[in-house]
Amino acid sequence: MSGGDLLSVQPTELKFPFELRKQSSCSMQLTNKTDQYVAFKGDPFLVKTTNPRKYCVRPNTGVVLPGTTCDVTVTMQAQKEAPPDMQCKDKFLLQSVVAEHGVTTKDITAEMFNKEPGKVVEEIKLRVVYIPANPPSPVPEESEEGSPPRSSNLENGTQSSSVFDAVAQSFEEQQRERPTEASSVISKLTQEKNRAMQQNQKLMQELEVLKRESGRHGGGFSVMFVVLVGILGIIIGYIIKKT
Repeated sequence: MSGGDLLSVQPTELKFPFELRKQSSCSMQLTNKTDQYVAFKGDPFLVKTTNPRKYCVRPNTGVVLPGTTCDVTVTMQAQKEAPPDMQCKDKFLLQSVVAEHGVTTKDITAEMFNKEPGKVVEEIKLRVVYIPANPPSPVPEESEEGSPPRSSNLENGTQSSSVFDAVAQSFEEQQRERPTEASSVISKLTQEKNRAMQQNQKLMQELEVLKRESGRHGGGFSVMFVVLVGILGIIIGYIIKKT
């Protein structure tokens, strides 16, 4: 924190994030260290520039009441070119003077800051500093042979991402296909079961007919009856296995 007997100023430097063709701003706080009204006036002190409106100060004049703080914003207009090595020689001049009790901003005049015998006009100069808005990223280290850094990690990351996407897509397709495959299998089994049941009913009917004929001829089972019973057993076993 810097300042004089009337005002203290924070920060001690005006730091502007610098980016071509973009304006930037910074703020400072003025604190009245006295028990009197203090009027202030802020003006940029430009060095080697042809743009008198390079900076805009809001408010550029004001009154700070005893023990209070006033915020001042300084805006730098968009610049078309950067200074060499980002070094700026501009400064901000802040003048302050004791004012009459009850004075307002409307009562402030330029004559109040004229230096006269017996009158104290404090002056504080703040340096302007440019800060790169987009600091350069760290330069990757070279390989042992002096070749450019390998991009294997990046490639591996890209390949891993591609493999993951492919697996995910395949899984989604399988999930979509599974209900269809299951429905198809169930449908086939149902059809086979229905056909087997129909054949079973038919064989049962034929079996009943053979039983009746066998009863008429004095009992005993014919060879055909035995064959039909065997086929019936095979079909029933097939149905039980499928279901």
